[in-house]
Amino acid sequence: MNICGIYEIDTIVVGMPFLLNGDKSDRAKKTEKFIHKLKCKYNKLKIDWVDERLTTVAAHKTMNLLDINKHKKKNIVDTISAVYILETYVKKNK
Repeated sequence: MNICGIYEIDTIVVGMPFLLNGDKSDRAKKTEKFIHKLKCKYNKLKIDWVDERLTTVAAHKTMNLLDINKHKKKNIVDTISAVYILETYVKKNK
């Protein structure tokens, strides 16, 4: 059994790395291909994306407010960014 079955996951949310002006970056194009592969492999799950622009900036602001040691920031910035992505998704889909 895979992790989706163990935790009864019904939706996968992916951060879409658009450029600040809203254009697709090279990374966004790769992310679209990744999402397509996810949809093919996990066709019974909902696969959605969230614009992740500025989530890293928000994560750094949060870490600064919490006075997190600069050496620890590198290890947790992606985790905090993921929280902002999921929070955005949940608010959008209430």
